[in-house]
Amino acid sequence: MKSLKKIIALALVAVLALSFAACGKEEKTTLDRELKVYTLMGPTGIGMSKLINDSKNAPDSLKLKYDFNIASAPDQISAEVIKGNYDIAAVPVNLASVLYKKTGGELYVAGVNTLGVLYILENGNTINSVADLKGKTLYATGKGSNPEYVLNYILTKNGIDPEKDITIEYVAEHSELATKMSAGDVVLGMLPEPNVTAAMVGNKDIRIALDLTAEWKKVADADMVQGCIIINKKFADENPGVVKEFLTEYAASVDFVNKNIDDAAAMCEAAGIIPKAAVAKKAIPNCNIVMIKGDDMKNMVRGMLDVLFNANPASVGGEMPADSFYLIVK
Repeated sequence: MKSLKKIIALALVAVLALSFAACGKEEKTTLDRELKVYTLMGPTGIGMSKLINDSKNAPDSLKLKYDFNIASAPDQISAEVIKGNYDIAAVPVNLASVLYKKTGGELYVAGVNTLGVLYILENGNTINSVADLKGKTLYATGKGSNPEYVLNYILTKNGIDPEKDITIEYVAEHSELATKMSAGDVVLGMLPEPNVTAAMVGNKDIRIALDLTAEWKKVADADMVQGCIIINKKFADENPGVVKEFLTEYAASVDFVNKNIDDAAAMCEAAGIIPKAAVAKKAIPNCNIVMIKGDDMKNMVRGMLDVLFNANPASVGGEMPADSFYLIVK
């Protein structure tokens, strides 16, 4: 009897030990090193501006320590993700799916951070609906990426063949097209924020002719999602509490940005996310900066990727990502 009691007692101790170990791992919300985070210049990085500022100027206000890296182009981040040389990154949503495929599923998407940021600008007053684009010459950026797929989808759904009914001239850089519009060299152009604001500041005759987020909602059964947060799978699996804490700190940064635009604009300039605070101040309200996680995130990302896949499978890596693509953090 005594030996049986002893066995039961030892078993109970073992169970409790495992329980405490599991809880300890789950509740760990700090790292003994800096969190390596990549983000892009422009809207994708705006939500991080307060977090970047605090990591430099008020680190004691944060539980986590950060190493932020600001990239000027998505391919710079892609290279680091493929090498596994990151913990967290903010990237275009279709690129997240492509990288999931390229890395053999070694990443998660954990949050939506940017909704629609695309607009069609006109120096004039001839474009008041998508139908008015028929027969026009439209300059645009983002060939082979989200902007092209979004534009083509909206045009097609409105009965306009992107190959036959409209001439689309693609320019390599957003800033180049914004400069051409400001100079009056281009009458009609599609740009993302903050380049929309930059063009309009440079030329008072330019107006927003079409909000492509609004046009998307008219023809698609999914939200327009343009940016998301991805996390290195190995890192996330080993540090669930840290991931949860990051998303909490990131959400607080997004909330600050949306409520304190003047301060956020200055932080964007200081971080190199948007070169000029004056432009950032006018652009932020049009950038739809959010922090959406959990099942809502999954439904939004899946809906957007489904639309892109049906339009061009290559845009999401050739196939829709599996359920293991999504990290649901409550």
